[in-house]
This record gives sequence, structure tokens and C-alpha cells, in this order.
Amino acid sequence: MFSLTCSQRALDLVACGCPLSGGGCGRSRRRPVWRRSGGARCRVSSTQNVDVSSLGPPVGVKPLVSGTGPIQMSSLLEAVSNDLQQLNKNLKSIVGSENPVLVSAAEQIFGAGGKRLRPALVFLVSRATAQIAGLEELTTQHQRLAEIIEMIHTASLIHDDVLDESEMRRGKATIHQLYGTRVAVLAGDFMFAQSSWYLANLENIEVIKLISQVIKDFASGEIKQASGLFDCDVTLEEYLLKSYYKTASLIAASTKAAAIFSGVSSSLCEQMYEYGKNLGLSFQVVDDILDFTQSAEQLGKPAGSDLAKGNLTAPVIFALEKEPRIRDIINSEFSDDGSLDTAIHLVNECGGIKRAQDLAKEKGDLAIQNLQCLPQCEFRSSLEGMVKYNLERIY
Repeated sequence: MFSLTCSQRALDLVACGCPLSGGGCGRSRRRPVWRRSGGARCRVSSTQNVDVSSLGPPVGVKPLVSGTGPIQMSSLLEAVSNDLQQLNKNLKSIVGSENPVLVSAAEQIFGAGGKRLRPALVFLVSRATAQIAGLEELTTQHQRLAEIIEMIHTASLIHDDVLDESEMRRGKATIHQLYGTRVAVLAGDFMFAQSSWYLANLENIEVIKLISQVIKDFASGEIKQASGLFDCDVTLEEYLLKSYYKTASLIAASTKAAAIFSGVSSSLCEQMYEYGKNLGLSFQVVDDILDFTQSAEQLGKPAGSDLAKGNLTAPVIFALEKEPRIRDIINSEFSDDGSLDTAIHLVNECGGIKRAQDLAKEKGDLAIQNLQCLPQCEFRSSLEGMVKYNLERIY
């Protein structure tokens, strides 16, 4: 086990136990009201000594997968499809219309085919915890939170593409390719500023501190990545910390904030934070694996692009333990023709991909455990499905 201080939280490989078995798993003292039109009725059941992997969908809840086929993201999002439709309508109006160039940039990135994963997680956690708290519908704060999270994520993507000099994002030209670096940086800054203004208007100091830390984490992650390029001595702990800063921090903060706005107990809010953290880390490891295993057409960017830029991810870190030739190639910064292809082949050959797959699954398993505090319902089922969907991408 390793432990790192990260935003005053420990990134431990072992998740903290679910407090439900002690009788305090986030159940509100308010009398639950199990009413939601069109949704499945939830039931709270003991999860002590339960094999999580064996849990099927509760009675009355539509299964995530029919037959033995792969999990479809559309099935996972069906439970909050109305929420997401409203979010899509609101996003462009939230950006504002003062500057036509910024509006065009926003339309480019918002319309680039993203799955809206982060706001979907906000809505799923919001609805699962709202039922525990006896809320019949989501609050305006829940809805605004989802919009803020998507804006922050979008701003970070725009800035990432500038820093990485990426030409494509989700199969479309990046903002800085279309409008230039100056406009791209300003567009990202504008979205960060606009999201911060809406965040302040939520008037919840705990959530404001939580989400504000995320923006700081983004910068910390980029600095760590830039200062560690082509560094073959990078450790797994350092990689996971950087991954937390760049990916998991936002997901963890958004799932916890959703629970906070539902008014559930602090112990349940912390479990939602842990779920988001572990899911985010698993997602990042999977993305780093796909950089080696998918084609440029599938990725929407050149295969092996992270390695080519000197950004050493989990598969490479594991491979370096077994194959010294990889170190020599990386230290040369791929100066020889074909050296990048050779390094990618060696990473696959010496088990770097397999060990990274195990790491992604380990984090995914922890995320599933964090959900045991929620009642069995369609929303928990979709949250579990998110973990499984992510892992299916590499198996």
C-alpha cells in the first residue's frame, strides 16, 4: 500500500470501509419519500459480507445489458436522459453571447461529440442520494453543479490541447487549430471564470472550496507532467498523483458535491468522493492503455502520442521495470527512425499493458465497493455500469 497527501486526502490503494455496516451510511434522519415519476422504486438493503461482483440489478430495475453483449453508454445514461437534455440546452446560454469568437469556440467544443460523462455522474449521484434524503426532485443547485462541472472540464480540454499542441479532439479540429493559440487560451480562461462565477452563486462554501481546489489541481497536474517529461525514474505513485490532479480530482469533487447538495451525511459524501476518485483513476489508466492499443482513427489522435512527447504512463512505468532497452530509447527522445514503434512493441511484449490493466481493474473494484452505501436502484446500477463500461474498453 502507498499513501500520498493529495488535496489533504490520501490516495490509498485500499479503500476505506463502508460505514453502512456500522449503521451510519449516509441515511438522512428525514423520512424518505420514494417517489419519482418514471423511475424505479429504490430499496435499501444490507450490503455487509456481500460479493459486489455478484450483485445483479434490483427487482423492478431495468438491466444495464441485454444478453452477453457489451455495456452501452446510452443504456447507462438513460436514467438521467432528461437531465442531460436540459443540460445541453443550458450550456451554450451559460457561456454567454457577448463575444462571437468565444461563442463559436464553445459551440465547437460542446458539439464535438462528448458523452457528458461528468455531468451524468453528477446527476446519477444526485438522484441516488436525493432519494435517500427524501427529495422528490433535484434542486436547482444539483442542475447548476452539473453545468459548472462540464464547463470546467471543457476549459481544461481547451488548455490541454494548447499545451500538448494537439490538432484533433474527438475527431474534430481543436480550438487553437481553428482560431489560434491566443483565442484558445482566452476561451479556456473565460470558461474557467464563468464557471467560477456560477460556482460562487451556489452559496455553499464547502462546495466552493471543493471545486476551487480542482482548478488548482489542474495546474498542479500540468506542472508535474511538464517537469517530468522523458523521466524514466518516475514512480507509479507520482504517476497516480498526476493522474489524480489531471483527471480524478474533478470527478471526485463533482460526485461529492452532488451528495452534499442532497443533504446526506458526511460519511456518505466521503464515499461518493472515493467513488469518483477511484473511477477517475481507473479511467485515466484505461485511456493510457488505449494510447498503445488503439489506432489513430479510434483514438482521434496519433497512437503512442503520449510516449512520443515523453509523457510516461502506467504501461511504460511497468515495462521499464522489466526491459532496460526502453530506457535507452526514451533517453534518446526517439531520435532514431522507428524507435517509437520499437518502444511501443517492447511495452506490449514485456507485460506493461497487462499490469496496467490490473491496475485499472483494481481501481474499478474499489469504486464499486464505494457504492455499497447507496440503495439498490437504477441510479446505483448505472454508476456501477460506468465502472464496468470503462474496463470493457481494455478487455
